[in-house]
Amino acid sequence: MTGPEETEPAARPDHVQSLARGLAVIRAFDAEHPGRTLSDVARATGLTRAAARRFLLTLVDLGYVRTDGRLFALTPRVLELGYSYLSSLSLPEVAAPHLEQLVRTVRESASVSVLDGTDVVYVARVPTSRIMTVAITIGTRFPAYATSMGRVLLAALPPAEREAALAGLRPEPLTDRTVTDLSGLRRELDEVRDAGYCVVDQELELGLRSLAAPIRDRSGVVVAAANVSTQSSRGSREELLRDVLPELQACTAAIEADLRAG
Repeated sequence: MTGPEETEPAARPDHVQSLARGLAVIRAFDAEHPGRTLSDVARATGLTRAAARRFLLTLVDLGYVRTDGRLFALTPRVLELGYSYLSSLSLPEVAAPHLEQLVRTVRESASVSVLDGTDVVYVARVPTSRIMTVAITIGTRFPAYATSMGRVLLAALPPAEREAALAGLRPEPLTDRTVTDLSGLRRELDEVRDAGYCVVDQELELGLRSLAAPIRDRSGVVVAAANVSTQSSRGSREELLRDVLPELQACTAAIEADLRAG
């Protein structure tokens, strides 16, 4: 009987068949099959036993696979293959799939922004429906003092930098709920720093409530913030904290894990 190696269709001249087969061997392992025998790998990949054995032993030599003589399994070193990809991504690219998952879960719009002076600048966004009179796109700027993400980012600044930012600030009442008193804003920022999240209720626009949490880099420095925005009529602040905050924090933790891996 002819083996798979002899019956495979001809590939392009620049196709490295051995690389493709080696990657197929790695993909043969998953959560349901963390350990496989040589015969298992051969069946899963369509390789002959001899070819599967060569690839497995090569991967053992390289440190990507371990074996007890019968079963083969991946080692943590295989994560290096993903690290190279993650390290090439920017923050918006890293955040995007996690924001999409968050939006599917909470069914509200979610965004990521960074601090630029005393403004927040949106760098990633996944909308559900338009809930603001102003359309938000990548690059949209809002005053940090009136937004949940802005307060998270201001609260995370070192004390001297925060004071420098506030010193030149002249908050305007964007709604009748906007905190414009600097001493009151300082107290708000202290509370946000201690709590690890921020809720802003109709201070940027009437009818809009938002919840934000920080995103830290591998050294623990807050480099961005993520938020969920909703209409205030859809529920109370308490419901937002109960139902949405855990999902938002899971999202920021996932983004942080990818940033650390990069």
